[in-house]
Amino acid sequence: MAVSDGLAKLSKRAKQAEDHAHAASNQARTDLEKTVNDVQASAEAEAKKVQQRTQAAGDHVSDTWKDVQTSWSAHVTKVRADLDRQREMFDASNAVDRAEWAETGAAMAVDYAYAAIEEAEYAVLDAILARRQATDALATASR
Repeated sequence: MAVSDGLAKLSKRAKQAEDHAHAASNQARTDLEKTVNDVQASAEAEAKKVQQRTQAAGDHVSDTWKDVQTSWSAHVTKVRADLDRQREMFDASNAVDRAEWAETGAAMAVDYAYAAIEEAEYAVLDAILARRQATDALATASR
């Protein structure tokens, strides 16, 4: 798969997330709880795949990306623990606070995802440029 194909996959997944968010407004609570659990399981599975791909890439992945993957995993673990703690403390008196906290967290996650897409675009274009430069250098060297 060409690196630029990953952007199409990313776009498709972002649209799917948008569709889920719109549909959630109309779901019954039990259905919504199931959707949330399903999406969480999917996110965890994808995180494991990223971790495996990072490890499999070995020397072809910079230490910076390995650090990002480790940091991201720690961040997700902490956020999920915070969410679990908030759910355990749930009662009518703090329902509004929890909802506002969850909405703020969701907005931050979207902002980070947007920035990640910007970074992904840069990385894809830089990879295409690096491949072009390598091809040109090999062509020049073989003359």
